[in-house]
Amino acid sequence: MLSALFHEHPLSPMAHDDDPHYRILETNADARDDWARRRRKGIPTDKNLLVIACMDERIPVEQALGLELGDAQIYRNAGGKVTDDVIRSAALTVNFFDTREIIVINHTDCGMMSASDEAVLEGLEQAAGGPLEDVPLNPAIPELNLGDASLADWVYMTDDIDQACQEQVGHLREHPLIPDSVDVHGYVYEVESGELRRPGERIGEDISERL
Repeated sequence: MLSALFHEHPLSPMAHDDDPHYRILETNADARDDWARRRRKGIPTDKNLLVIACMDERIPVEQALGLELGDAQIYRNAGGKVTDDVIRSAALTVNFFDTREIIVINHTDCGMMSASDEAVLEGLEQAAGGPLEDVPLNPAIPELNLGDASLADWVYMTDDIDQACQEQVGHLREHPLIPDSVDVHGYVYEVESGELRRPGERIGEDISERL
């Protein structure tokens, strides 16, 4: 009878917990709910990881770190620099989302090394049609200013990529909003080789000259 078939259907409210189809469907439904409500349920990323990287299109962050969707939060900006908004984002995730590790990725041939401070500032002034002092740096907080810092400091160009990487790691480790329990590490992605290396370990230089 149709009524008997209905009561045997795994989606029926009368399905038994030991029904394998019921268990699979329920597990999948729970997983979908967890994915959709991660922040509301306080579920961290799969690897409790935040990655801060340059926005350069040549850096395959997920591939370089062996990450999959859901493994990490990834923040990208020009130069992979620890700016005020990086601190804002990092402080929130390590203090409220159970993130326990931060990795900084800078890279060779970075665009932030391709021009002088003066050239960049001049180009931005031309784009703004006037002095940069009159341009709000944060549209949400128009009154925000640099204080005694210069606009060149705000643009934050790079002179040496290895030194820059070490500096970003230091900024995070020393910031009062980043707990000491959070592990912070930095790596340089070599666009010429497609590999990560530790800052200061330019292997190509060491193996290209006679001992």
